[in-house]
Amino acid sequence: MAPSSSSRGFTLVEVLVALFVMAVLAGMAWQGIDALARSREGAQQASAQVLRLSNVLAQWEQDLNQIQDSAAAPSLRFDGAALRLTRRTPEGLQFVVWTLQDRQLWRWASPPVTRVRDMQDWWIRGQQWSAISGDALRMLGDVDSWQVYYWRLTDNNWSNAQSTGDTAPVPPVKQGDNDPPPDFDRELLPRGVRLLLQMPPGPLTRDIVLRP
Repeated sequence: MAPSSSSRGFTLVEVLVALFVMAVLAGMAWQGIDALARSREGAQQASAQVLRLSNVLAQWEQDLNQIQDSAAAPSLRFDGAALRLTRRTPEGLQFVVWTLQDRQLWRWASPPVTRVRDMQDWWIRGQQWSAISGDALRMLGDVDSWQVYYWRLTDNNWSNAQSTGDTAPVPPVKQGDNDPPPDFDRELLPRGVRLLLQMPPGPLTRDIVLRP
């Protein structure tokens, strides 16, 4: 008696076709999962970069908003390689340096001081990157270049921060017996500071209005 056709099993060709279809579906599913994982990782990295950039700009703005016009040291100077400023803190005056080195934006700050000589010593030390690099904090990477502009009342426009601004007499300062007299030309503070960072995604500009 011949076997019933309804009990016939799968042929080898049918099994191979089924395995091939399953392999294709599995591959498509894996590609979808991999793309989803990559997308999530990219979103997390972008979010971390935005948060870091926000923190850097917040610190930049805080430093500029706390600039102290002092006779102990220049209050704000930019030479193309570094921006140096004197800021006030509850403990005294503090000397801060922002600089771009090897496409990395760094920030260094001295301890707060209350004596003229100490402030001038830190200012002199801060002129040499090698003297402060060990204590500097890396703020931002992948910065191709940067530029700082000032808004001065005389120009009524943004101008290169390296150009000479208006000068004013150095105000008297209470000095100790061993404190040297100030030895610098005092420039009037600009009304605003513009930071321009050239980065791979594109240029970033931040304008800060200095508090009087």
